[in-house]
Amino acid sequence: MTEHAVGIVDGFSGFAVVDLDAARTFYAETLGLEVSAGEMGMLRITLPGGATVIVYPKPDFVPATYTILNLAVSDLDATVDELTERGVEFLRYDAFEQNDKGIAAGEGQGPDIAWFTDPSGNILSVLKNP
Repeated sequence: MTEHAVGIVDGFSGFAVVDLDAARTFYAETLGLEVSAGEMGMLRITLPGGATVIVYPKPDFVPATYTILNLAVSDLDATVDELTERGVEFLRYDAFEQNDKGIAAGEGQGPDIAWFTDPSGNILSVLKNP
């Protein structure tokens, strides 16, 4: 690993949830991500490609109003279909034209993308880069 001028050698992201057990089930079983027990009672999600995200309980939790995790997929339509079959409901936003599956076409301005929430109300997306 290369050390940068300020001494940074690695990084990870994290976010809060209401219920760790519900988060573990959702991220591992519904999304199929690698989830393990982390330090101090937290969860550690290892994303494809090796990046990690920690998930921790927060008693006064309020979900963010923005997307906290974007998951790149090879086939967006198939992924949305599979997640829908697993009980995921995709969000609709007035600011975006979305097809009947909830997918917004990037049309050269960004990725094709569909948003949904985890059990705590955190916003996530699946997307296909143009």
